[in-house]
This record gives sequence, C-alpha cells and structure tokens, in this order.
Amino acid sequence: MQLRNSLAAALLVALSSTVAIAQAPAKKSAVPAATAAPAAAAATPAKTGDITVPQSQLDLIVKERVAQGQADTPELRAFLRDELVNRELFIRAAKAKGLDRDASMKTQMQVAADSILIRAYLNDYMGANGVTDEALKKEYDVIKAGLGDKEYRARHILVEKKEDAEALIKQLQSGSKFDELAKANSKDPGSKDNGGDLDWAVPSNYVKPFADALVALQKGNYTPTPVQSPFGFHVILLEDTREAKAPSFEEVKAQLTQRLQGQVVERHLIELRAKAGIK
Repeated sequence: MQLRNSLAAALLVALSSTVAIAQAPAKKSAVPAATAAPAAAAATPAKTGDITVPQSQLDLIVKERVAQGQADTPELRAFLRDELVNRELFIRAAKAKGLDRDASMKTQMQVAADSILIRAYLNDYMGANGVTDEALKKEYDVIKAGLGDKEYRARHILVEKKEDAEALIKQLQSGSKFDELAKANSKDPGSKDNGGDLDWAVPSNYVKPFADALVALQKGNYTPTPVQSPFGFHVILLEDTREAKAPSFEEVKAQLTQRLQGQVVERHLIELRAKAGIK
C-alpha cells in the first residue's frame, strides 16, 4: 500500500540522525553515558586557520554521539571538531565551483531541509502521543494468542489446475514419494527445490483454506482432496507437530514499538489529510 510505504519512510526520517559526520573511533566509556561528566564547552567558537566551528554545531553532534552511548570527552570533541572543519572545506570547494547555485542541487537542499523539519515535527508529536508499555504488552498478547499453541512441519505441492492435484494424489496413493512429486510438479518456487518443505510454522502464517486443511490432518497424512487457495490447488502433507514457543515480550519489544509507532503516524497523517481536504 503506497500510503503505508510513505508512512514508513516518514517514520524512518523521524527516528534517524540528520547529521552525516564520519564515525569517531569505536570506544565506549565504562561509565553510562547519562552519568559521564561532559567536557567543558568552549565559551567561544573554535577556530582552525580561517575556519570557525560554531559551538552550536559541535554541541549538537556531541549530543547525538552521547545518545548513542559514547562519553562526552575532550578527545571526542576534538575529533568531531576536526570533522566539521573537513566538512567546511568540502563546502567551500563546492561553492567555489558554483554547485550551490545549481537548480537540481537547490532542490535537493530544500528536500533535505524539509526532511529535518518533518523529523522535528514527528519527534514532537510522538513525544506527546508515544507508545506506552501497556499498549505494547496488549499488542503482544493479541499477537501471541493468534499464534496458537502448536507449530506444524508441512510439505505441499502447488499446481494451477484441480485435475492436476487430483492426479498427484492418485500417484501418492500408488506409492510415489511426496518430496519427489513436489520437486517435479510444484509451482511454488520457495519450496519446490526442497521437496515442498515449508519448515516449522504456525497456521496463522498461511491463508485460511490452507491453514484449515493443515490443522485437520493427522501426522503423516496428506489431504485426500485438493485444497484450493488464491494461489491455486494444494496437496498438503503434515509431517510433524510441536508445542509453539512464542518469543518473549522483550525479544520483540523493539519490533512492536516500531509497528505501533507506524500506526500512530498513520492515524495522524489521515487526520492531516482530512483537514487539508485530501482523500
């Protein structure tokens, strides 16, 4: 869905860094970033040759690095200050060639500036409408309940016509091996070469007609008649079952957070489009 794709992109903008500076040496302080003593900020902008590094720029980048877990040290500030000097040299070289006056470049610069503004707005909005742990746990419980208590190891053969599936079932009844028939006949590129093996999965991973037929099978049996789905006609073999082991809340918390944040942004975008009279 195009709207969801644009929402995902907008959320990515909101959660990503906007300053592209070379990475400092990978060295983390043993002291948590929140308690690390900040280096003394210079009262005046730092100057290297004829290049002045605005203190506000340096402080912004240092703040981002501290948020990533690095300690605010004199060494880090010196490294980042030097990178800002390097960036300024490239900027001057680009302007000397007139690149900043190029129409295409101006458009790109405007897009970048707009992205920063969008990021600021979404950060502000999410700060007031963020996802709570309670909402995350509720979503986790809903998803976990939908998974069921069993996983199924199945194979299948997918064909386009019902009569082809019926012919395959007759071959199975005559003693043909399921995996060999799958390799020779299945139209599913994801499982054909593996003899139709679908690995372990919960029924909710499949479309409903397939899932219903799968859970009705006894271990070691295949469907006696073709199973129709939006993809074609299936012959399904149930090889084994086992108790489903859902991931813990902590294991999927980050994914759930991203998912619910996307839903918050989507609802807000729908509101904004409605206010603007856009359908």
